[in-house]
Amino acid sequence: MAGDVSFDVVSEFDEQELRNALDQVRREVAQRYDFKGVTVELEQAKAELTLLTDDEFRAKAVRDLIETKALRRNLSLKIFDWGKLEPSGGNKVRQKIGLRRGLPDELARKLQKTIRDEFPKVKSQVQGDAIRVAGKSKDELQKVIVRLRAMDLEVPLQFENYR
Repeated sequence: MAGDVSFDVVSEFDEQELRNALDQVRREVAQRYDFKGVTVELEQAKAELTLLTDDEFRAKAVRDLIETKALRRNLSLKIFDWGKLEPSGGNKVRQKIGLRRGLPDELARKLQKTIRDEFPKVKSQVQGDAIRVAGKSKDELQKVIVRLRAMDLEVPLQFENYR
């Protein structure tokens, strides 16, 4: 394995940046005139966000705010898995927003198959929530990165530990 170069394909996001974006959303909601006297609660858990508000119109406005603030903080919109609006008690609506982290097994196998089929000089193996890609040539690895970036996937991809 001497002379091999490698990198990891992962799907992560910066939790602190997400927290900062949500804080900005809360501040803007508190200041905007169209949200005066309206309930807007945004709670963050490890794997999801919960939005509680008065009606569907307000939920859509908060969604736009979340997406805008996330983009400004260099977070991909693919990390959000927007659930459907459900009625909650007291004439309110609740929406669960899942946070996508890690590569699902099915997607990891699909990426690994693509790498194996299109780049025979490169080896890839699934390691938990990541894929390790190794090869002799840096040029081949860079071609793999370009190919994976060109794919339209439901999760954002990052390339780490390039050695």
